Amino acid sequence: MKRYSLMLIATCLLAVFSTAQSVNQSNAWFMYFGNHRLNDKFSLHTEYQFRRSDMGQNWQQSLMRVGLDAHVNNALITAGYGWIVSFPYGEQPIPLKFTEHRIWQQLILKQQAGRIYFNHRYRLEQRFLENVSLNNEGQKIVDGFRFRQRARYRFFASYPLNHKTMEDKTLFLAAYEEVFLGFGKGIQANVLDQNRLFFALGWRFNSAANIQLGYLNQHVFKGDGVYKENNHTLQVGVTYNIL
Repeated sequence: MKRYSLMLIATCLLAVFSTAQSVNQSNAWFMYFGNHRLNDKFSLHTEYQFRRSDMGQNWQQSLMRVGLDAHVNNALITAGYGWIVSFPYGEQPIPLKFTEHRIWQQLILKQQAGRIYFNHRYRLEQRFLENVSLNNEGQKIVDGFRFRQRARYRFFASYPLNHKTMEDKTLFLAAYEEVFLGFGKGIQANVLDQNRLFFALGWRFNSAANIQLGYLNQHVFKGDGVYKENNHTLQVGVTYNIL
């Protein structure tokens, strides 16, 4: 599975440098994450992402996720619901703001090699996207939902700088690479939906809280197979777990 995951990343990185018509844009994402223990086996996942375009001037997306985690040795299994509102932004905007209801499942496998902590995250998403349009009076109307499916794989690694292990008051480096693949009915010219590459500097306050400040390079591949976004994104992420 790990070898297949690395081959998938390499293939998607080649697609990032394809000849599709690409625009460069600058965004800012502010994020909160929390996994709150209910008992030894289960926890509650909470998440909100405040995504802004034009380096924070306008809306890009509002994203909320909740889920139930099951802890099994070095694995974390989660199933949950997401509520997402997407807005027109940038040089290749969507026609109208729309809402998405998302069901998601994921598996995270955690490992350590020396001072490097890393994990593999596998996620499936079932997406219900509003069909929106304008009527003759210029009012937005919703005509049902489009159903889409997507698979995601993320490889994440972190490295403590001022301590040999991840302990309280640790400065660390973090990085991840993630690919998004559409599948099933409704997929157009592009199976590859997105590719994300992220680097950050983080501070771990304690086992419950950390903050990361970093840069995300987000490639969005439009369904027509012609247009592509290259989004340079400032990310600020706060994690607070109630243990």
